[in-house]
Amino acid sequence: MTQTALDLQDSSFIVQLVYPALIELGLDVAVIAERCNITSELLQNNSARYPHAAQQRFWQVVEEVSADPLIGLHLAEIMSLQKGQVWEYLFLSSPTFGDGLKRTLNFQRLLSDAWQWVLVERGEQASLEVDSAVTEAPETRHFTEAAVLYLVRYFKALTNDAFTPDSVHFDHSAAAAVSDYEALFGCPVRFDQTSPALVFDAGILQMPSSRAEPELLQLHEQFANERLLKLQKQDIVIAVRRAIAEILEQGQPELNDIARRLALSPRVLRSRLTEAETSFNQVLSDYRCYLAKRLLSRTEESIGDIVYLTGFSEPSTFYRAFKRWTDMTPVEYRDYKRRQQ
Repeated sequence: MTQTALDLQDSSFIVQLVYPALIELGLDVAVIAERCNITSELLQNNSARYPHAAQQRFWQVVEEVSADPLIGLHLAEIMSLQKGQVWEYLFLSSPTFGDGLKRTLNFQRLLSDAWQWVLVERGEQASLEVDSAVTEAPETRHFTEAAVLYLVRYFKALTNDAFTPDSVHFDHSAAAAVSDYEALFGCPVRFDQTSPALVFDAGILQMPSSRAEPELLQLHEQFANERLLKLQKQDIVIAVRRAIAEILEQGQPELNDIARRLALSPRVLRSRLTEAETSFNQVLSDYRCYLAKRLLSRTEESIGDIVYLTGFSEPSTFYRAFKRWTDMTPVEYRDYKRRQQ
C-alpha cells in the first residue's frame, strides 16, 4: 500500500527539535502553537506523528511571526544536536561514518515519510540527495533549508569538525542574497537545481567512529527495526482512512465495504487493525472528527452540509458526536477557530 502526499507524516521529533529554538530566538511560541495546533502530545510524546502537510502552515506562520525570510536557517543554527534518538545511536556505534550514514538511511522513515534521501558516490565526491522519484512532499523552502543546515552541523559534530560540505543544492530559488546562504553553510550554494543535495568529499565516509561498539550496534539496529515495524503496522490505518474518505459522503462506511476496497477479508482487516492497536470504529470516529474540524475551520460549508459530508444521517447524531470529541458545539468550534485567525 503506497501513501499519497496527503497521507505523509512526520515524527514529533521534528517539532521537539524546533520548538526550543523558537523560544531561544524570542519568538511568540504561544501564538505559533495556537495557530499551528502544536499540542502537548507533539511536544512530549516521541512516538507521535503528524501530517507532513502541516509543515507548510507551520513555516508560513513562523515566517510571519519572525518577519525573517531565512527563519528556517536561523533556527537550524541553534537547534540541539543531541536528542538521544535511535539514528544517533546507530551512527555512533557503527564502525565508520559512511557505515553509520548508510544504516541511518535505512530507517529514515522513523523521522519522516515525506522525503527519501539517498547516498550517491561519484569518485572522490559523495552526496546526499533527495530521490525525487519516490519523494511526494510538496516544496517547503524553510523546512528544506533547515534540514540541510542541520545535517551539516550534525555531521560536523559526529566527525569532530572533519566533515566539510563542498556545495549545497536547492530546488527552489534564493529568498535572500546567495552570500547570506554561503556564510551559513560555509560553501557554495546553488539554487533552482533538480533536487536538494548536500555534496561532500567521499573520503569522510571511511572515517572511523571513535565510539564504535559492535554489540551495541546490533541492539540499536534491532530496536530501530522494531520501531520501523510498528510504524509499518500503522500503514493499514492510513489505508483505511483513505478508503473511508473516498466513500464517506455515501453514508456510514462499514468494515466489510472497506475490506473489499482494500482487497482484504474482513477478518484480516480487523486483525491488522488490532495489531496497530486500534479498531475500525475508532479509525472511523477519528477521521470523522478530523474532517468535521477541518470543514468547520477552513470552509464556509453549512452545518447541514458538514453533517452529510462526514457521513452522519442526522444532525442530532453529529452534534452529540462533535460535542464528545471537542467539548464544544460545531458553531462554538467554528467561532473559536475564526477568532484565532
